[in-house]
Amino acid sequence: MPPALLPSVLGLALLGTGAVLGQESWLFLDNGTIRLGVNRSEGAAIGWFSESRSGENLLNYFDRGRYLQQSWYGDPDGSDWAGKPWVWNPVQGGGYRGERAETLSIETPSANALRAVAQPRHWATGKAIPEVRFEESIELKGDVAEIHFRMFYSGQKSHAPRHQELPAVFVNERLSELVRYEGDSPWTGEGLTRSEPGWPNETHPISENWAAYVDPESEEGIGIYVPMADTVTCYRFGKPGAKGACSYVAPVKTIAITPGFEFDYRVWLTSGSIEEIRERFSRIRVETEKSRP
Repeated sequence: MPPALLPSVLGLALLGTGAVLGQESWLFLDNGTIRLGVNRSEGAAIGWFSESRSGENLLNYFDRGRYLQQSWYGDPDGSDWAGKPWVWNPVQGGGYRGERAETLSIETPSANALRAVAQPRHWATGKAIPEVRFEESIELKGDVAEIHFRMFYSGQKSHAPRHQELPAVFVNERLSELVRYEGDSPWTGEGLTRSEPGWPNETHPISENWAAYVDPESEEGIGIYVPMADTVTCYRFGKPGAKGACSYVAPVKTIAITPGFEFDYRVWLTSGSIEEIRERFSRIRVETEKSRP
């Protein structure tokens, strides 16, 4: 089943442990159109996305599990999350008690790009997971952020196939309506499906490989495009305006983590109206297909 109740319920500069455990340290990219921030104190997880110079963050980073970030799931391992039996679960931001994942390195090859390497922590135990390495490369391209995630596993245990979040995405709770296309004729302009997810997880098809959370009045918000995913899991947590409230969505695929496992995938992130989000992702799809050998 999808990972219900996961987070929160679910120039090279080397950063040592002391820097990671100290006061939060953020790194922002801003190309004059969009602004993206990663928390260097917590695995370089992505915790800010907005229009350039905007004071409203469209993402949510209420705790270590709440970023736009990598989070992977394996077999039950005897761990316990707040009284619930849990599984092997490396999370880019850190553990549920507030343990911070370590940013091993981070570099900014240009003003609009960064690359980072992180060692995650187990969500339930808070312990470092040295057999896992997370990498991410981010580049701002106009009104879209292109993100390349990589996961490397050097452990010896074979884990059973499980739904994996590609990636986990936590959003400003003001954006309550989940928009996607569920039909059989993708990229033809057919009507979209809109709903406000409940609690706990729901699962929906995304035939165009993207989903967006928007404000139902302005119909503007944030969207994510993951070409390899055709299903999302999602929920809304907390009452509007309440501390800790959020919207959540994650494109998912069933994947087994086994010795020597490596996995990489690309996602695109943008904000704007529903029409703008869909048009941009359609354009990226065409450009990506043209660039394939």
